[in-house]
Amino acid sequence: MTTHQQTNPTRPTSPTSRDLGTAGRSTDVLAQLRADWRHRGRSAASRRALARLAARHPGLDLARLDDLGDVVDALDVHGGRSVLERASLVTALLEDAGDPAVHRALLQTLLPGLVSVCRQLRFGAGAVSDTGETVAVAVAMLSELLTDWAGQSRAYAAPDLLSALRGRLRRWLMREKRERGLVAPIERLDRAAPAASSLDARLATFRGGDRDRIARLAYRRIIGDESLADLAREDHSSPRSLRAELRHFAVHCLL
Repeated sequence: MTTHQQTNPTRPTSPTSRDLGTAGRSTDVLAQLRADWRHRGRSAASRRALARLAARHPGLDLARLDDLGDVVDALDVHGGRSVLERASLVTALLEDAGDPAVHRALLQTLLPGLVSVCRQLRFGAGAVSDTGETVAVAVAMLSELLTDWAGQSRAYAAPDLLSALRGRLRRWLMREKRERGLVAPIERLDRAAPAASSLDARLATFRGGDRDRIARLAYRRIIGDESLADLAREDHSSPRSLRAELRHFAVHCLL
């Protein structure tokens, strides 16, 4: 695959303003993103971005793909790649998310997780009058997270991003609820939501069993955003060994 010159790593524009226009707060946000991606993911710019991505990450086996649309398809659970391969690919996308085309591909990849986060918070029911607004705000927040975290190398890139999104979105809903003068605690949104597919719920299934220790550490690392060094010190282990243990647990038990 021919290597193309890397684009100037300018700050990507938020998809809610760049792609969705004035309809950004409608319930059609996800449909518009999907329609946009059908064109954008197969464009010449997408093919050039894939060439750059493949050149920077030769170990990801991207030579058989034609464009970033194929990358997003490969990240689907039915895309033919293993859990570890998909996790490595998402890590690479975040590292290269300073490239606007890669930023957009990663956003598209994470949309199912974004919907899950919104569902956990009942799409803001009780805090906003138009639940479609919650989705639009979540898209904007996730885009901003991708911009803020671009260039980072995270073994748990997808769950880290979605956990951070959930925290930001929940805080926004709390503010909206306070501004409307509603006193019922926003925590009820969390507890009342179906959480069978949430990371919190999956971690909870390991509590009290033979993986209780690593599940609690994973919760504090991913959800609580505690530093690896602090956790390793408390666990009387080395950061390197704990990182490897957390990665193994995430890959084989969570992803």
